[in-house]
Amino acid sequence: MAFTKQANQIFVQAIRDYHLTDRVDTDINNPYRHDSIEYKLYLKCWIDTVQWHLEDIIRDPHIDPVEALGLKRRIDRSNQDRTDLVEEIDSYFRQLYSEARPLPDARLNTESPAWAVDRLSILALKIWHMQEQTERKDADQAHRNRCQAKLDVLREQQADLSTAIDQLLEDIEAGRKYMKVYRQMKMYNDPSTNPILYKK
Repeated sequence: MAFTKQANQIFVQAIRDYHLTDRVDTDINNPYRHDSIEYKLYLKCWIDTVQWHLEDIIRDPHIDPVEALGLKRRIDRSNQDRTDLVEEIDSYFRQLYSEARPLPDARLNTESPAWAVDRLSILALKIWHMQEQTERKDADQAHRNRCQAKLDVLREQQADLSTAIDQLLEDIEAGRKYMKVYRQMKMYNDPSTNPILYKK
C-alpha cells in the first residue's frame, strides 16, 4: 500500500473519532502501537483536529478575553506539539531510508517528507469540514454549491499532494533525491531567545 493511502485512511479515522464527541477536551484514544508510524500519523491528525476547533472557538466575537488568552496559549502549545511531531515523523523517514545512497546528481527537495505529510493532514480536515458545508440544511443551495466547488478542488489537491509525497519517497529510496532536515527553531517559545521573556 502506498504510504499516503495509509496516511489518508488514518487521518479520516482520527477526524471521525474526534467528531464522535466533537469536544476539544475529549481524550485521545489512539488505537495504534505507540512506537509505530501509524500511531504518529493518528496523533498528528488528532492534534490538528483539536487545534482546528480551537481556532474556530477563539474567533467568537463575544468570547471572554480571559478565556481567549487561555485558548491562545493552548493553541501555541498545540503548534509546538505539532512541530515536534512532524520532526519525529521525519526521523522515522530518515531511519527508513538510512540505507539509501544518493546518486551523484541527486537533488534536494523543497521540504521534508513529514512537512508534506503535515499539509496532507490539514487537507483531510479541510475536506471533512467542507463536506459538512455541502450538507448544511440551514444554508441555501448557492452556499452548498460554492462549497461543493471548493470541495472538488480540495479533493484534487489531496490526490496531487498524495502522488507528490509518494513520488518523493520513491525518489529518496532510489537515491534520486536526498533528505536534509532542519529542526524548527521557534525563537518565541524559547526563554533564552524571546526578548519579552529573557528581559523579565
